[in-house]
Amino acid sequence: MPASDTAPIANRYDFVFLFDVRNGNPNGDPDAGNMPRMDPETGRGLVTDVAIKRKIRNYVAMARGDAPGYDIYMQERAVLNRAHERAYTALGLKSEAKKLPKDEAKARELTAWMCGNFFDIRSFGAVMSTEVNAGQVRGPVQFTFAESIDPIVPMEISITRSSVTNEKDALQNERTMGRKHIVPYGLYRAHGFVSGRLANDARKGTGFSEADLSLVWEALANMFDHDRAAARGEMTARGLIVFKHDSDLGNAPAHKLLERVKVARASSDADHDSPPRGFGDYAVTVNETDLPAGITVETKI
Repeated sequence: MPASDTAPIANRYDFVFLFDVRNGNPNGDPDAGNMPRMDPETGRGLVTDVAIKRKIRNYVAMARGDAPGYDIYMQERAVLNRAHERAYTALGLKSEAKKLPKDEAKARELTAWMCGNFFDIRSFGAVMSTEVNAGQVRGPVQFTFAESIDPIVPMEISITRSSVTNEKDALQNERTMGRKHIVPYGLYRAHGFVSGRLANDARKGTGFSEADLSLVWEALANMFDHDRAAARGEMTARGLIVFKHDSDLGNAPAHKLLERVKVARASSDADHDSPPRGFGDYAVTVNETDLPAGITVETKI
């Protein structure tokens, strides 16, 4: 791999990520019986940043799981302190005191080891100051909640199962009943941010590299294709519009760049008698005129 790919990124990025769902539940709310998450005031659907990061982690684990430096820290049923112990062992440090070394250089080395070995720490950051303290770090890659462009109408569908669970149920019932929650269709928009300074700072940078950034773009483009489930219906990545700054601190406010991406109903009819039922019902436009100096735009999906 070229050295330029492994060096920490030296630019800031702001981006818009579009994805849709058809006849599925993109992100269930455990506080509402696993119904699709939604804003009660606007009726628009929501998908949490945590859910998006989970899918990225799952893709990276599948695509790079055997490669050094691409372990996943936050994975299902992981015991986080075991990962911290690995860092202490690798650096020949004692963790009995369960505190960071008093020597600041050794403490930074410990946290740097975690960043170097775990992709999601290097990308999203982590609080590792649990029982075996490995420090904490702010990640350069962050997401907002995704919000649907139009209000959604969650549906609760009754389903049946021809089999039963046990012998007792077999004597009483010929079939069992269940429920499934879906969104008939929704196009969702999330915003993302990548800080070059949080990647390359000499003291606190995570070392997030150009290769790591390429993997994030790859994951966003492909993660739904490897996350199929009956509950999620059909989910598809529809757009990834990236604004690249030519410095790590940035050349323009993020909101002014993200506002250049407009998503609206494709028809000129403002009433829209029928609800949207596909990506073709929308038009996505990017205003690239009079961009601030030092900003370039790239559409990756």
